[in-house]
Amino acid sequence: MEGNFKLEINLGSENITENIKIDVVNNDYSYNSFFNRYLLNNNPVVIKNISNWDCIKDWINDDGINFSYLEEKYGDSPVMIYNCKIPHYNSQKTECATLRDYLNSWAKAKDDLLYLKDWHLKNQKPDDNFYRVPIYFASDWLNEYFCECLKDDYRFVYIGPKNTWTPFHQDVFSSYSWSTNIFGQKKWLLFPPGEELKLLDNLGNLPYDLEKVDLKNCKYYEIIQESSEAIFIPSGWYHQVWNLKDSISINHNWVNGCNIKMMWKSLCDNLNNVRKEIEDCKEMENFEDHCQVMLKASFGIDLQGFYEMLSYIAGKRINLLKNNVEIILFDCYSLGENHAIFDLKCILEIFELFIQNGFVRFINNKNDCIFELVENIKVWVN
Repeated sequence: MEGNFKLEINLGSENITENIKIDVVNNDYSYNSFFNRYLLNNNPVVIKNISNWDCIKDWINDDGINFSYLEEKYGDSPVMIYNCKIPHYNSQKTECATLRDYLNSWAKAKDDLLYLKDWHLKNQKPDDNFYRVPIYFASDWLNEYFCECLKDDYRFVYIGPKNTWTPFHQDVFSSYSWSTNIFGQKKWLLFPPGEELKLLDNLGNLPYDLEKVDLKNCKYYEIIQESSEAIFIPSGWYHQVWNLKDSISINHNWVNGCNIKMMWKSLCDNLNNVRKEIEDCKEMENFEDHCQVMLKASFGIDLQGFYEMLSYIAGKRINLLKNNVEIILFDCYSLGENHAIFDLKCILEIFELFIQNGFVRFINNKNDCIFELVENIKVWVN
């Protein structure tokens, strides 16, 4: 594989600040420093000078967004369109369309503010190398598992005219996210974990739109993101985003060893919420199985799926350490041995919690597998 970069870490090798702040670093910042300072500490950061992507050259011209190129290349691709003027629960009203339909609507300059979000373009066009994942975001268990095993992904393209926006939220699974502006300008408001609780109304609901809320008692950070800049959003940081200009961005949701415990906590919290919702049915046969069905529907993954993801990641790390089978991430990054051991330590901690909480029964006829896998992991982390 040409041009591979090694993802290797040396834990504790950096002088790490404990103060939460928004830093700005350049694209030549070391991976080890990024890992220790931002991923482990769950702190946000802006990365400048993301460039040399094909989409930056092809999707943009002197007049701005190259609509004719996008329509010619991707016009038939299915996309999801959000109407920023029509709320729908805690999101916005959506409709399915083709990219061509969306671009035609944009050209007609309708009154509606239509925002193309969550376009799975890379999954639709896996051989189209229109961007390259920055090295800082390459340890990505979510997309490693979903792409390789489920032919699904959490990799998205966003396209929207000026004044389109995304309501106040935290990311799926309490995951990390990263967003790189290909073109345009965005405004972000980021809230450190816990600050969002100051915004709860009398019914315990969070706001839909921060522009209609008094923020004077909250600690938050405002970021103006320019073209060729990436922003790293840590787990559990609620945020709202506006396009200050016509904009295109590439975004991933992702988890790894640094935040997998946050995903675990979020999964357990959502399971408890499901149990409370149908508490009056707890005497019914297969109550817990019904809870798992509802958990997958509402949260996006159940305990079985969560276990399968972690066991897949663990198996690959063990294979690397035992048989020297190289792990290539996003076609250009090679996982180092220290990194693999770190990953296994984090997975072991989750599996032990899995067992302690009695969740083994949700692994379909695989009860012995988790105990065997735990013992295999211990060989490499002790």
